[in-house]
Amino acid sequence: MLQSTQFKHIPPRLFERATAGTITHADALYLFNECEPLELFALADRLRRVTCGNRVTYVLNRNINFTNRCIGSCKFCAFREDDGYLLSTDEIMGKVREAVDIGVSEICIQGGLLEDAETEDYSTILHSIKSEFPHLHLHAYSPMEVSHLAANSRITIKRALLKLKECGLGSMPGTAAEILSKRVREEICPEKLSAREWIEVVETAHRTGIPTTATMMYGHIETVEERIEHLITIREIQKRTGGFTEFVPLPFLPGGNQLGERLCMENGFECINGTNDLKVHAIARIILHTHINNIQVSWVKLGVRLAQIALHCGASDLGGTLMEERISKSAGATSGEYLTPSQLNNIIRHTGRKPATRDTLYRTITPQFE
Repeated sequence: MLQSTQFKHIPPRLFERATAGTITHADALYLFNECEPLELFALADRLRRVTCGNRVTYVLNRNINFTNRCIGSCKFCAFREDDGYLLSTDEIMGKVREAVDIGVSEICIQGGLLEDAETEDYSTILHSIKSEFPHLHLHAYSPMEVSHLAANSRITIKRALLKLKECGLGSMPGTAAEILSKRVREEICPEKLSAREWIEVVETAHRTGIPTTATMMYGHIETVEERIEHLITIREIQKRTGGFTEFVPLPFLPGGNQLGERLCMENGFECINGTNDLKVHAIARIILHTHINNIQVSWVKLGVRLAQIALHCGASDLGGTLMEERISKSAGATSGEYLTPSQLNNIIRHTGRKPATRDTLYRTITPQFE
């Protein structure tokens, strides 16, 4: 049982609200800005242990970024190229077959916004995979992609989602959230769907029986207050729908994009701030406690060593094997694109925790003993 006396700088009432999953915006600000970092990390780690025990999970998956062509204008993106690549369905199926050969259970599919793409085009990809490999879970298409497809197809968000679901969509990545703040979005992605529209797509997906993840891209122009508002918004959505499977903090990578270049010129921006990364993961665990059980750390973006430390600061999941990851790599990520199950098991064991594989929706969790 957690005892508030173990935390010298956390007021007892705040501690009670944290353990009950009801901390306020003011509570979170205090914890992030005023609390001793080690106490913040310890509180998050205790809540993680209450929720997830001593295991760290991951999924056997392959990531397929099927195109980097995009009509978007997001200032933080280094992936987009006007004359970039577009994988054919046959090329996508070749990657899927390679993944099946090594035992993956999930295929994650995302790409840029193709100007003329409609719901039928993206449904064809899903149908092709499911027809050959019905056992695979397809985790695909961000809220921005769904919004774009629905608009191009002149149908509602709900109808687009139902069509994708009929063709095999099992869940959606909750990317394109960035920071759910009008001020921030107007500066870093003014043509992207608004915060309100992102929420509409996600809640419609949940009501349609399509679970999603939730994300936050942090570490650029947002304030701590805006980070906390984002997290509380995610918590409120979860109260209404229960459709989030996990929360994934995603640190901004400044390589090769307009926003990174601008921030470096203006104030010598440095993206490496490990303490800040750990505090974000910890405050996510505390705000979302009792609402979203699984806090994922991105080994691709943070690197393996910092990801290991984050597992002691509230995180409970290491994502997946991936096999390839082009979006982070294009923005300067240097931690690789693939980790084998054996490597992930060793990474987890070296933190003193127990590795376990999971399915995409955390319904099946299998301890790893090799």
